[in-house]
Amino acid sequence: MEDAEEELARSIGTRVRTLRSERGLTLDQLAEMSGVSRAMISRIERAEASPTAVLLARLCSALGLSLSVFFDTAGDASEPLARRVDQPIWRDPESGYLRRTVAPAGTGARVDVVEVEFPPAAEVRFGSQPASRTQWQHVWLFEGEMELTVGERTYRLAAGDCLHMNVGEVHAFRNPTGKPARYAVVIDLGPR
Repeated sequence: MEDAEEELARSIGTRVRTLRSERGLTLDQLAEMSGVSRAMISRIERAEASPTAVLLARLCSALGLSLSVFFDTAGDASEPLARRVDQPIWRDPESGYLRRTVAPAGTGARVDVVEVEFPPAAEVRFGSQPASRTQWQHVWLFEGEMELTVGERTYRLAAGDCLHMNVGEVHAFRNPTGKPARYAVVIDLGPR
């Protein structure tokens, strides 16, 4: 049986290639628009490399969509129940954060629900994400502590806190402690 991480890397590569082709972009054009090298995009598309959260966010922004829309590949209605064992997961190879898509795919809902496990002392910094400026999200912290930089302001969250923000204004997620953090991200995907 194929390893789940290899299967996900292949799925991500196929999705990037499909979205790039649908937009009529060459590897060179996507590289220029995203700031990700042509060679890296090619390796991602061939599932020879797993993109970091930052690289994937850059590619998504250049392709005109958010990470949640990128991972929501099911177009037709599916089961209304997403069992934990069937929920897609992705681990950022750089920071080690684990992203689990909790919401059932293909329901047509305007909301996406993601669970994140963020390792101790890990940090992810994003550049400008103009494609995400029309999307809003809540980050609801269940365990640990997190610091989020949104626009010019940094918020420190403790367990139970919930922060609402524009997706395009998020610049950094950071776990300032020696313990893992776990939180939900509830994203308003806007009209579909």
